[in-house]
Amino acid sequence: MVTRVLAVSILAGLLAGLVVAALQHVTTTPLILKAETYENAMSEGPGAPLAFAQGQARLILAHNHEAGAGHDEAEWKPEDGPQRLLFTSAATIGTAIGFAALLLAGMLAAGDTIDQRRALIWGACGFLAFGLAPGMGLAPELPGAASAALQERQLWWIGTAIATAVGLFLFLRYEAPWLKLLAVVVILLPHLVGAPHAPAPESKVPAELAAHFTSLSLGIQAALWLVTAFAVGTLWPWLSRRAEAR
Repeated sequence: MVTRVLAVSILAGLLAGLVVAALQHVTTTPLILKAETYENAMSEGPGAPLAFAQGQARLILAHNHEAGAGHDEAEWKPEDGPQRLLFTSAATIGTAIGFAALLLAGMLAAGDTIDQRRALIWGACGFLAFGLAPGMGLAPELPGAASAALQERQLWWIGTAIATAVGLFLFLRYEAPWLKLLAVVVILLPHLVGAPHAPAPESKVPAELAAHFTSLSLGIQAALWLVTAFAVGTLWPWLSRRAEAR
């Protein structure tokens, strides 16, 4: 059983990660590169915005924080091209493997039959809990966007994801009206508390670019959950039949 869970998680994550990494390369990655040109142009000094407007700003992926941090070392970042594509794809594949393991653990713990239909339902709920619900308060951000302290955002994100997952489970699994009402309250609670935001919501990135990135990011995350779930629902029965045939 453990071997099958690991095998399906890795295979499903690898397949889904490669598909979604290709989507990222033509959707969100160009927007990130464009946002980095704004971020770097604005940080180079008073003359940078004019230079950027005239098309003279340079794309610098290794940011030099010499002025702000008081040191000469540049922060390492993957270079544009194959190196960035490799690191982004590896991160996406790793995330998909984690999603697959999470889906399998949830369905096995709940005693559900693992097939394509049920896996897709679990995948949709996974996106709602870990993508859409947190994204309603803390939208995916481009480089240079204003944001609150990292720890505050992480705590709110984790709390929202857990609350949404628990609420969805209660709402979909139990018929008692009071449990369904409790589920709705649990789901809404993090949003009633409110997500942490920057005191001064100033951003170096144009609002139109940020909005485009947010919508594409949520779409990409939905695709990652659903493609991973479909792969899990396809591979698990296949490996199960092979194991029974031995």
